[in-house]
Amino acid sequence: MENTLNVDGVNYYRKAAPSNQAGSGIVNMMYYDSRKLRLKAQHTAQTYIRDIDVYELYYISNDLAQGDTSFVVCAVAHLKSGNNSDSEAKRKIMAENAMAFLEARYSEENVLFMGDFNVYSSADDAYQTITNYSNAAIRFIDPIDQPGSWNNNSAFAAIHTQSTNSSSNGCAASGGMDDRFDFILISDEVRFGTSSVRYIADSYKAFGQDGLHYNSSIAAPPANGVVSQEMAYALQNMSDHLPVVLQLHLDKTLDLHEQQRNPFLAALLNNPVSDLLRLSFYQPAAGSLVFNLYNAQGQLIKSYSRDFATGKQQYSMRMESVPAGFYLLQLTNEKGLSSVIKVMVS
Repeated sequence: MENTLNVDGVNYYRKAAPSNQAGSGIVNMMYYDSRKLRLKAQHTAQTYIRDIDVYELYYISNDLAQGDTSFVVCAVAHLKSGNNSDSEAKRKIMAENAMAFLEARYSEENVLFMGDFNVYSSADDAYQTITNYSNAAIRFIDPIDQPGSWNNNSAFAAIHTQSTNSSSNGCAASGGMDDRFDFILISDEVRFGTSSVRYIADSYKAFGQDGLHYNSSIAAPPANGVVSQEMAYALQNMSDHLPVVLQLHLDKTLDLHEQQRNPFLAALLNNPVSDLLRLSFYQPAAGSLVFNLYNAQGQLIKSYSRDFATGKQQYSMRMESVPAGFYLLQLTNEKGLSSVIKVMVS
């Protein structure tokens, strides 16, 4: 870190403590900008084959002393490599262990699940475990939503993350850009911004990937279309994987009090929901409310508008035509105040 990040007058990057309970030759690491974030805690979610580490970070806000801050939980994994059934089964075990840990501790938090997953398609058992987990409320969302067989498939050239090298140099894998191994998956809280941290649409990318270097080095001709040639060589020499990046919007005021996070004090009277969704809420002032129901991909499924008087209210929404799964119900009034609550349809 002192030779790469904290150089040329920079001194604010910090790192978490290394963890290797599994005794692996490969470990994870968390680096962060201490001007913006602090590390509250770190845990080891599972130790089968390799550690999967979980880091709790919080934002350094101006009102930190008053408890005004926002948290982001980062789960970092390097799943078992290998394009065979045995390796896939081992990746699944690692993913299941990690999801059980996250389910127990962070079921309603801003969580990012990231790392080198070593999966060859969206049908891989580990990827399915993370994105289609038995508890729909904690399933992770792939921000770019491009399922398919990624390995050695030119149709996915624009999202491949490995290998930056076409030939081996004794360390890097060869073969050129032909695999999507690296991911940042997001919880629904991050997707919809319900807990003060929101994914910025279309900000997810494999840094340096221009889609023009399928099966070749990232620095090979033609000239890289999204970074300088100097940067392309740096990416090639740094690692055989491209970095994956995304942007998050933080609105720390949302997390001050429950009244601010949920101004209507909305609560479901039945959850899971079958044919009829029944909702209780408080209307601060007489006026109309809009009810929008979104699926896990952010698509609008139903929308209703109705006028309500001031005070405690109840509302029912018919759900017979809504497929089973996880949804978010957003209530918005005329002043733009909104609440979002989770809905499970059985």
